[in-house]
Amino acid sequence: MEEKFKIRYRRLGIATIIAVFFLIFVGGLVRSTGSGMGCPDWPKCFGQFVPPTDISELPEDYKTRFAVAGKEIADFDVFKTWTEYLNRLVGVSIGLLIFLTLVFSFPYLKSTKPYIFYLSLLAFLLVAFQGWIGARVVATDLAVWMITIHMLLALVIVGLLIYTITQSQEFVISITAKDGMLKKLVYLGLILSLIQTVSGTQVRESIDHIALMIDNRSEWINHMKPVFYVHRSLSILSMGVAFLLFYRIRKISFHHQLLYKSSLALILLMCTQAFSGAILANLGFPGSFQSIHLTLGSLTAGLQLFIAILLLTKTELIKETT
Repeated sequence: MEEKFKIRYRRLGIATIIAVFFLIFVGGLVRSTGSGMGCPDWPKCFGQFVPPTDISELPEDYKTRFAVAGKEIADFDVFKTWTEYLNRLVGVSIGLLIFLTLVFSFPYLKSTKPYIFYLSLLAFLLVAFQGWIGARVVATDLAVWMITIHMLLALVIVGLLIYTITQSQEFVISITAKDGMLKKLVYLGLILSLIQTVSGTQVRESIDHIALMIDNRSEWINHMKPVFYVHRSLSILSMGVAFLLFYRIRKISFHHQLLYKSSLALILLMCTQAFSGAILANLGFPGSFQSIHLTLGSLTAGLQLFIAILLLTKTELIKETT
C-alpha cells in the first residue's frame, strides 16, 4: 500500500473529525438560540432548497401549511431559519467528507488492516442514518429523546473516525511498566463521560422548560431539577479520574510522548469545561456558553477515547535505561 494513500486518508480523516466537532458546536448554537424549528420541514426549508430571507417570500398560511406534529409553527424569524440552515449545510459537508474518507480507505482492503475500510464504511452509513434522525428531530418538534439520540450518534461517529485514523498510523508508544489500574480508569472515565452527556441533555431540557415560565435568567438556577446537581457532581468525579489517570501515566510514560501530552491536555480541557459550566450556572445560562460547554464536553469525550485507544493498542513495554 502506497504511503501517499495513507497520508491522504489520515489528513482527510483528521479534517473530518474537526468538522464533526464544529457541527456539534453549531448544533449547540442552534439549540441555545431556539433555532431548532427555524426550518420546519426537511430536507427542504419552507419547501425551498434555499430558505427565504423575508416573510414576504412565504404564503400567508405558512404557519398551518408547515405545521409540525399537528401544531402551528412560530412566527418566521430569519435569524433562526438561517442558523438551522447553516447547521444542515455543515451536516451535508461532513457527509461528503466522510464519503471521501470511505473512498480513500479502499486500499486498506488489500492491506493487513482491512477493518479500517469496514469501519469507514460503517461511519458513512451512520452519517446517513444521522441525517434521518435529524429529520425525525424536526418531525417530532424537537423531542428530547430524539435530540439525545442525535447527540450520542454524533459521538459514535467521531469515535469511529478517531479509532480508524489512529489505527491507520504506524507508531508505538514506549512505556516503562504495566499498570493494571489504567484500563479501569479509562473505562470509568468513558462511562462517566457517557452519563454526563445524557444528563447534560436533560439539564438542557430543564432550562428550556424553565425559560418558558421565568424571564429572569438569574432565577433559573433556583428551579433546576436534581439532574443538574448530578451532572455537576459527575464533572467533579470525572476530573478526579482524569487527574489520577494523568498521575499514573506520568509514572510509566516519557514526558515527550503523545500519551503523556494527551492525558495532560485532558485535564486542561476538563478544567476549561468546568469553568464554562460555572459561568452557565452563575450568569444565568448565557446561550453562547451553552454551545461552548457542549463542544468542550464532546472534545473531552473524544480525547478520552483517543487515550483509551493509545493505551490499549499502541503501547509496548521497554526497559527504562539509566
